[in-house]
Amino acid sequence: MKRLFSGLLFGCIILGFAGPAPAAATSGEAAPKIRLVVSKGKHEMTLYEGEQKGETFKVALGPGGAGHKHREGDKVTPVGRYHIIAKQASQDFRTFLRLDYPNAEDRKRFAELKKAGALPKGATIGGDIGIHGAPRAPEWKDVHKKYDWTWGCVALDDQEIDRLAKKVPVGTVVDIED
Repeated sequence: MKRLFSGLLFGCIILGFAGPAPAAATSGEAAPKIRLVVSKGKHEMTLYEGEQKGETFKVALGPGGAGHKHREGDKVTPVGRYHIIAKQASQDFRTFLRLDYPNAEDRKRFAELKKAGALPKGATIGGDIGIHGAPRAPEWKDVHKKYDWTWGCVALDDQEIDRLAKKVPVGTVVDIED
């Protein structure tokens, strides 16, 4: 019994040194939700914390143009609501923030196009869409943001992807609009 009491007393003393909980946690307020909005037409991605507009980045996209991504290899950056599902180091692009493409809407659209014969017989929906840094090859340094060059991803320069990766958690909403 004495051992139990000593353990409880020690735990209370340690908790006392921890200090008060942060204001948001004690008042029941949640931290502002972080989300990203990509405007394909403007070649921009904006970080929002709640409704507060944060940093805006100039981005490179897939050269496939406006509209929805239809299949693997079309070089179109998809349009829709996605989420960051993983943060990964990338040998080719520094950091890769993997998105949950294809989502249910993308799979439905793909199936409808396939059924209508609007896609080649062997077409697949694809995947591996995300937000990443610039190519490692030195010859890409000056052309990175002058041209759309990705296979459908959203590309930043290395300093920008480093800053962004520190700010956005897995689960962050990414809205991609035309």
